[in-house]
Amino acid sequence: MIATLRKPVRSFYCMTKPPYASFLILSLLALSGTFLVLYATPQGMGLSDDSIAYIAGARSILSGQGYREAWLASNQPVTHFPPGFSSVLALVGISGLDPLRGARFVNSILFGANIFLLGLIGWRMTKSKVAGIALVFLFLINGPLFRVHTAAMSEPLYIFFALAAFLSFWKYFSHLTQCHAERSETSLRVSERPFVAKSATQGDTTNRLVHGALGVLGGSNGFLVLSSILTAFAYLTRYAGLALLATFLVSLFILHDTWRKRLASAGFFLAGFVPFALAWSIRNSLLADNATNRTLVFHPITAENIQLGISNFAAFILPIEEWRRTLVKIPNLFAIILFVLALVLLVWVVFKGLKKFFQPTTEIPEVLSFIATLYIFGYLSSILSSMTLFDASTKFQLRILAPVYASLLIMLVYLGYWLWQKQKAVAILLSLVIFSLSLSGFTDTLIQLRKGGQGYASFQWFDSEAMKFLSQLPENTRIYSNEVGAVYLYTGRPGYVLPDLVDPVTGLPRGNTDEGIAALQSDVLSGEAALALFDFGSKSDDVQLIYRALADGLHPAFDAQGDKIYTALPVPQP
Repeated sequence: MIATLRKPVRSFYCMTKPPYASFLILSLLALSGTFLVLYATPQGMGLSDDSIAYIAGARSILSGQGYREAWLASNQPVTHFPPGFSSVLALVGISGLDPLRGARFVNSILFGANIFLLGLIGWRMTKSKVAGIALVFLFLINGPLFRVHTAAMSEPLYIFFALAAFLSFWKYFSHLTQCHAERSETSLRVSERPFVAKSATQGDTTNRLVHGALGVLGGSNGFLVLSSILTAFAYLTRYAGLALLATFLVSLFILHDTWRKRLASAGFFLAGFVPFALAWSIRNSLLADNATNRTLVFHPITAENIQLGISNFAAFILPIEEWRRTLVKIPNLFAIILFVLALVLLVWVVFKGLKKFFQPTTEIPEVLSFIATLYIFGYLSSILSSMTLFDASTKFQLRILAPVYASLLIMLVYLGYWLWQKQKAVAILLSLVIFSLSLSGFTDTLIQLRKGGQGYASFQWFDSEAMKFLSQLPENTRIYSNEVGAVYLYTGRPGYVLPDLVDPVTGLPRGNTDEGIAALQSDVLSGEAALALFDFGSKSDDVQLIYRALADGLHPAFDAQGDKIYTALPVPQP
């Protein structure tokens, strides 16, 4: 009888033989992904202004100054960028590896980790190991997502936390289902027993207490809290993590069958998320008088930004550039494809969600595919809100869309598995086409990346004569530039941003441009500052007009490779 009472506790741990072979295959593919990122970045990670912000922030943390804008002369506490990626770079930097080099190590490992997590998601979602391996290969040879992992940006870390949160959330509902079945079986066995001794009753009480404690610490609630903590880490990596929070909260209200469970689970989830987010907001408010360096201002999304998003989506679904150039001539083709795809996914997730919400006794929809689809719309809503209300500088760039691409791959495999059960021949044919296109696009991406560094890591900057000139200026010379990040990267000196007509975050006119220009010129003419303008001729006419106004009356000390550096007027010789 005691053995019978112990059985539910043993089954609580879901003791099954580990599928070592499958884990080994996933691990080998993950290692292959890590190697490919290292192979594709012999000159290091691709670098942009945001990359420099993360790297400089990590260096600031390592120096003991806290998370600050070390690439800017103002050196203010950072609030615009969450601390997640910089903190990881700083953690790696404890070993002595500079964050600039550490970013390559971190993101190559993250590519392998994301491959492994996606393999688990595909496997658990379809209960097919082959589907898991297929999802891994789709991710591994996807050119846009691979390119994202070869840049020193926060998206790989954000995707890692999001995928890990997906799995933990799935495990939460998986445990709930198992525990419900076990409780039903145990209740049936107890009801069939004609007599239970006192000692057995005491043992049963003890067993329930132990089982309850294990349920909170390592069972379903434990996985729910783990999901919330991972979501908080995603938020501390990118503010778009709020979309992940909304996705899980909405899912809890849809997938649970009673209001008591809905409210209790939401409370558990918020209990894990809020402390981290609140601590970061309090820190920002105390040090910088703002929570996230965002201001509520309406600025509609431009047609140029929308076209950029459609162009990046086209590159995702059709990675062969020659074919894409041909099809793009068909008016609005890719916009229509995007609209149809979004409509199909929206109808599917709404149908599944409303059916479960209004008929709570029905079976829970497959959790991973459901939250992956719901997350697509939550994330896009978050980005659209940010673009129109909080940050006009956000664009539909590849890195911004990368989390959506990962979810789309998950749903592609889910659809492929469903099709495999209906029409195997069609599923095989479509799989061969998709993998062939992906492999061709990935090969082109790999070749292009191997040619040289991307962004500020390219030879254009590495061999810049203008940077050498700036490095030779007196150490205390203040440097104003349109490329402050590059100046910090190659000279090791913090820079000063240029006065401009429009605030890139709010999209509103600054109103003090003339005063800023006069102050800059006065500082340069004092002999203690220099003005460095890179890629002068490639800028728009309006931008060049401002540059000419800035340089008016200053001495052109350097002019080569399209770069111009201005200093004070030369002192007349006696």
